[in-house]
Amino acid sequence: MEISPKAKPPVCKIIDYKKFLYEQKKREKALKSKATKVTIKEIRFGPQTDEHDYEFKKKHAIKFLKDGAKLKAFVFFKGRSIIFKEQGQILLLKLAQELEEYGKVEQLPKLEGKRMIMFIAPKKVGK
Repeated sequence: MEISPKAKPPVCKIIDYKKFLYEQKKREKALKSKATKVTIKEIRFGPQTDEHDYEFKKKHAIKFLKDGAKLKAFVFFKGRSIIFKEQGQILLLKLAQELEEYGKVEQLPKLEGKRMIMFIAPKKVGK
């Protein structure tokens, strides 16, 4: 096994290859367990979502952001409702403005097919 190939002369060490693979796998597993897992929660609106429904979904969004999950809010346009894309954009921007203290907008509303999608990342909680 070559330890440092750049040294003059190169430094080598004789070890059991299976043991080396086992150690490497163990190190990778330890690094993987320490990595933070990002969960994405979705909230779906219609272009003409009522005020009560909006408030109800906003409450859920606040809960998701407080738990540390990313939020994917989108407005789904069915059939001819695509003519209300301005209303959908206004709805998402209003949501972003009201969730400003819980998270920051990662991606502004963008139309993709029949969906207008916006991502909000949670703010870091200071200890």
